[in-house]
Amino acid sequence: MSCPSTGISEEELSHIGNIAASVPVEDFTIHGGLTRILKGRADMLSQRVCDWALSEYMAFGSLLKDRIHIRLSGQDVERGTFSHRHHVLHDQNVDKRICIPMNYISPDQAPYTVCNSSLSEYGVLGFELGFAMASPNALVLWEAQFGDFNNTAQCIIDQFISSGQAKWVRHNGIVLLLPHGMEGMGPEHSSARPERFLQMCNDDPDVFPKLTEDVAVRQLYDCNWIVVNCSTPANYFHVLRRQILLPFRKPLIVFTPKSLLRHPEARSSFDDMLPGTAFKRVIPDDGPVASSPEKVRRVIFCSGKIYYELIRERKNRGMDDAVAVVRIEQLSPFPFDLVKAETERFLKADLVWCQEEHKNQGYYDYVKPRLHTTIHSTRHLWYAGRDPAAAPATGNKHTHVTELQRLLDTALDLEAFSRND
Repeated sequence: MSCPSTGISEEELSHIGNIAASVPVEDFTIHGGLTRILKGRADMLSQRVCDWALSEYMAFGSLLKDRIHIRLSGQDVERGTFSHRHHVLHDQNVDKRICIPMNYISPDQAPYTVCNSSLSEYGVLGFELGFAMASPNALVLWEAQFGDFNNTAQCIIDQFISSGQAKWVRHNGIVLLLPHGMEGMGPEHSSARPERFLQMCNDDPDVFPKLTEDVAVRQLYDCNWIVVNCSTPANYFHVLRRQILLPFRKPLIVFTPKSLLRHPEARSSFDDMLPGTAFKRVIPDDGPVASSPEKVRRVIFCSGKIYYELIRERKNRGMDDAVAVVRIEQLSPFPFDLVKAETERFLKADLVWCQEEHKNQGYYDYVKPRLHTTIHSTRHLWYAGRDPAAAPATGNKHTHVTELQRLLDTALDLEAFSRND
């Protein structure tokens, strides 16, 4: 069992990028602010890099070119909640005249359907689930305006998506895009509740999978759904393409970023999207620690945007050769094999799980037993993150910043965890 290559040619990347950076309709006047955004895309193309929005464009465009219908719905998906997408352009001189550049990629492409939806997550997600069921060869995506808003669609998620295959022996490839990240925006606009999705995963925390050539795809086939938190645009590009190129269908839960949409370091080179490249379930630390792994004193495992805050703090403290930061991009099914390789690479180092979410939320309760299975309980796993709490986040910006600095201090203080704790 295998998955076709998810990389595409440089020529195709450039072609789709040029469409994304242009208005393919004559006599069409766009908003002045969009001119700057399109120029920014053109500048990235000249540098052979992608940000989050452009990588999504590349993934969608390449699939459309291969005649795979794509449908994206949600409360502000045409523009993007964080004004990053702009898949629908509006003529400033002609009322109700629009242009969807994604439909101008190839003469014989599949159609791209993108539509803003009503403020009813329950109703809209239920409809999209049915659409994905009826059209298994289409890529159907629903995006929450904020990841928290999946709360009001919880019935659909619990009863039909997480357990749908077990109940009715029907595969479904629906994709949920859930903006997630502790940005100081308060308890209703911070957490997509990853702990809920991970609690419903059916992979066994106590069983290390048999290592075969197709272990990665075999795990995907055996799971009830896939949960990822990509930290690079290229990985997001690959996971979207993999979703439709796999020889079977599974629901895909993607915790998408907010601040990383425009983060200067959250960029990917075209080289990471060419033929031969693929989705990375784990991204090892290939910095200074790679040349002298025996000198590394701590390995920090993490997922999502906290990575960028960790490496910034590590650099400020001059600890680039003492602390390795490893990103787990695919949380479920858990990448036991790759995590094991990282723990064995740094045999003398402390192992720490770091997350920005509260201890009773986020990923900790899910990854802890799986990491213990990986290391056979021969080494301790320490925790660095926020304390347990009832709410997903504080409503006070000062408290948010204080909590963040405290968890970074704990993660990077090499004396923080006593052997006798």
